[in-house]
Amino acid sequence: MSEQQPSRGPRRPFSLIVKPTGAACNLDCSYCFFLSKEVLWEAKGQRMSDETLHAWLINFLDAQPDGPVTLGWQGGEPTLRGLDFFRQAVALAEELKRPRQEIQHAIQTNGTLLDDAWGAFLAEKRFLVGISIDGPPELHDHYRVNKAGRGTYDQVIRGWEVLQRHGVDTNILCTVNAVNADHPLEVYRHFRDDLGATFVQFIPIVERVAPGEEAVAESGWRDASGTFVLYQQSGDGVTSRTVRPEQYGAFLTAIFDEWVARDVGTVFVQDVDVALGALFGQYSLCVHAPECGAAIAMEHNGDVYSCDHFVEPEYRLGNVATDSFGQMLALPQQREFGRSKRTALPRQCIECPVRWACHGGCPKDRFATTRDGEPGLNYLCAGYYAFYSHITPALQRMGTLLRAGRPASDIMADAPRAR
Repeated sequence: MSEQQPSRGPRRPFSLIVKPTGAACNLDCSYCFFLSKEVLWEAKGQRMSDETLHAWLINFLDAQPDGPVTLGWQGGEPTLRGLDFFRQAVALAEELKRPRQEIQHAIQTNGTLLDDAWGAFLAEKRFLVGISIDGPPELHDHYRVNKAGRGTYDQVIRGWEVLQRHGVDTNILCTVNAVNADHPLEVYRHFRDDLGATFVQFIPIVERVAPGEEAVAESGWRDASGTFVLYQQSGDGVTSRTVRPEQYGAFLTAIFDEWVARDVGTVFVQDVDVALGALFGQYSLCVHAPECGAAIAMEHNGDVYSCDHFVEPEYRLGNVATDSFGQMLALPQQREFGRSKRTALPRQCIECPVRWACHGGCPKDRFATTRDGEPGLNYLCAGYYAFYSHITPALQRMGTLLRAGRPASDIMADAPRAR
């Protein structure tokens, strides 16, 4: 698509994760299968060019409706691309947007490269910054290590302190893995009490393993020579780093019980916000929406994929230099990718009393079988069922409060105080 040939179809909002450095990262987190995606490109230097930056901004802004438009940067580690690149990107987006579009910025980072220059820029441009922290030092450092295999907590917290010092809007992204999942309150209280976080999201680590891949998987998706092997969403085994379903449900439940007793309205936990929204038929997260397909990913070279979790050759939709986003989203394979989240649900999911909140979870995790042996059950099903069953009564009470024009925090008057 060129500047002279903009898309002509209706403009509908969709989300896009953009990776200015591809899968490249200065860390080597043990569970990060995204690092293996570097094998998709011959060139080892994964850096978005000025030409690709210009092409995708024209393409993306043309496809988006008027109103708020979010530019979402991720990786790998996006700050590796450098502060000058982001200054250029922000200025170019302002130049290229339509008069009635309002550009918003978000970036997900490990925080280790942030300094005061970054802090001042992110604050000035009003970025929402997600920073990845897996809990207090002993839990964070178990898997989140650098290239030398050393823990990174101290470096990450220096970055977090930069953001706080400059008044940057932040949230914490915490992966829930086989180690920290046994310490839910220690993790949650560290974020709330030690770091002063008010927005937290928890992402389960689920690494699929096909038969014969066990050794490669446990080595961080590297073969015996240390070369990356492309991770793909296949197989019904999991790594030792993967959170167990029941463990995940217990983790979320323990945090919810603490939150509902004392933190409603002051700390915002994405899993709870998403479930509360579902009560009103509002779906803010693709994982638990009835359908998906409108949350796509773009790599540093402009290649666009069906989803950030499906950066695999068969899920490539096109390239921003030659294909409009409208065309790519309308491809039959992408439409079916989105619809199948609903149409491929096994009967156990269709009849489940908490389907309203879960909707079968992310398709990438649907490799288990149901009680009746039907394929397509989410690996995390037992955890989801336990969590949503537990929180449903409280969510319904909060929903009643909101419909009556009262704040959801009024529920704390009836909740037992956590010790």
